[in-house]
Amino acid sequence: MVRFFTILITFLLAANAGFSQSTVVQVSTNMGNMKFRLYDDTPKHRDAFIELAKEGYYNETLFYRVIQNFLIQGGSKSSKNAAPGKRIGYGDPDKTVDDEILPHHFHKKGALCAPRQPDEVNPWQQSDISQFYIVKGRVHSEGELDTMEMAVNRPIRKKIVAKYLTDDVRNELQMLREEKMVDEFREIADRVKQQIETEYNLQTGTLEFSDAQREAYTTIGGYPDLDGKYTVFGECISGFKTIDKIAALKTDENHRPFTDVKIKVSILNE
Repeated sequence: MVRFFTILITFLLAANAGFSQSTVVQVSTNMGNMKFRLYDDTPKHRDAFIELAKEGYYNETLFYRVIQNFLIQGGSKSSKNAAPGKRIGYGDPDKTVDDEILPHHFHKKGALCAPRQPDEVNPWQQSDISQFYIVKGRVHSEGELDTMEMAVNRPIRKKIVAKYLTDDVRNELQMLREEKMVDEFREIADRVKQQIETEYNLQTGTLEFSDAQREAYTTIGGYPDLDGKYTVFGECISGFKTIDKIAALKTDENHRPFTDVKIKVSILNE
């Protein structure tokens, strides 16, 4: 019997080993509440965000940057008790973490993300966890996503093609075609094509939306231009209508809403 319970406990522990207890946080505002699940594979951002939330760091700050079809951004301590019209939203250089940009976490609607300071003052591109932004975005068509991919990939491929399909190679292929030397033509053409494809596949700057990205961006929407540039460390699980309400607010020339939207962040579970 003891052996049975030992085996059972071992089995249950093994079964639960693959499941993490993801933290859920609530961002409460005077326009409604939102709940977010923090990702466990972005632990630096998760832990820093939880620590600051427990300190009450974000409480009484504002959503100070609001742009319809783009994002809502808040958390900056400079927004606490800020007078109307005052320029706010400065980061805290003491509240930075290394980026944790992962391809399977992307800027779909409701994504919880960390901004960062400009490269000229932040060459390591560290995240500024003293603030956060939530993606509003918009719904995209498949054609729009295709166009985005082509805009990035076509110049890269064109440069590689020029490297291998030189004027000398083109002239040689033309000569072989005119002389109907099919085997020789095919050998050179296949070699050049393989060289082009091999180098293209090794490029890191190409863009290819995953099935998950295409599904999200063409249904709930988002802002794909930000993918790969900023860390996404959580996602909205309730309160999408609150995101919509805040994003629709009228703003001044600095994108600050005329109606203050105050923030309180609470940890619901750990």
